Amino acid sequence: MTPDVRDRDLPVAGPPEPLPGTPDAGTAGAPAVGEAVWARVTGLIERAEEVALACHVTPDGDALGSMLAVGAVLHGLGKRVAASFGDRIFAVPRLLRYLPHQDLLVPPGDFPEAPELLITFDSSTLERLGLLAANAERAREVVVVDHHPSNTGFGTVSLIDPGVAATAMLAEDLIYRLGGTLDRDIATCLYTGLVTDTGSFRHASTSPAAHLMAARLVATGLRTDEIARELWDRSPFGYLKVLAAALDRATLEDDLVWTFVSQVDRAAYGLPYDEVEGIIDVVRRTDEAEVAVILKEDDQGVWQVSTRSKGAVDVGAVCTALGGGGHHNAAGYTSPHGVEQTMADFRALLPRKA
Repeated sequence: MTPDVRDRDLPVAGPPEPLPGTPDAGTAGAPAVGEAVWARVTGLIERAEEVALACHVTPDGDALGSMLAVGAVLHGLGKRVAASFGDRIFAVPRLLRYLPHQDLLVPPGDFPEAPELLITFDSSTLERLGLLAANAERAREVVVVDHHPSNTGFGTVSLIDPGVAATAMLAEDLIYRLGGTLDRDIATCLYTGLVTDTGSFRHASTSPAAHLMAARLVATGLRTDEIARELWDRSPFGYLKVLAAALDRATLEDDLVWTFVSQVDRAAYGLPYDEVEGIIDVVRRTDEAEVAVILKEDDQGVWQVSTRSKGAVDVGAVCTALGGGGHHNAAGYTSPHGVEQTMADFRALLPRKA
């Protein structure tokens, strides 16, 4: 039998209490989401017979994990649930195919056209919903659950807290407020969101609250070693070849290191686009560089730009100015241009060394 987290000496019966002497969240010493907002969200959910859930295109662990965890709880409460993401090629990234509750997923074409209630996860803009942006515009109520500072507040209700390390932390809070409990499958979804967005607890966003949440999730009996292996320790052989090509062409310019992966690179080894996500984490290790950038050409021939900073440069501000968004140390955007023009546009906005 799966251990019930309620049997453990961990604070999971309701929303976790803040640590003594620390704020709940946010940066101003007060919760970023007030009780009135939480009450409105839970009220909307309680009154709805069907709840539509959406996360951003090309979902990562935080987006998909948070959505599936909340979806499973809503289904258990007797709600009709349809969960999706708006990619033209609708497929869960290979790295995340171990996640439970994927039976809740429907392709964009089967998603409710004008939902009574739509909840989005980890999407900072309407455009990040891809094909589902039009469905969101027709929805009666749109609850935006997110932690990106660059969020545009596109919904009718904003459940946004830039002070938490992952959207999964807000999803966990929502689950408790709905009267839900954690089991191993739901915890696996939430843990995936937490561990991916904290970089396995290495990023500066990792807080005491994040570690306490991890303890609650691990207490359900989930296998952290198996999750880690799926996320970081598995790749097809072709990945090594594409990684080698990307590293061979890596360029160091003052405190910027950058490279790119083209469709041609991937096609030579039959490597899907989502397999190259981790290359940025290799490139960013460069001691001489403060900022790392990788351009990845997707299956439609569009360049997706991922950026990382070691702290001195706000790449989130740069990417937001270029039509994307993200966090201070990790952000991205989509470029309609080729490699040279894309990098020229990025350099033009990058703060120069004093």
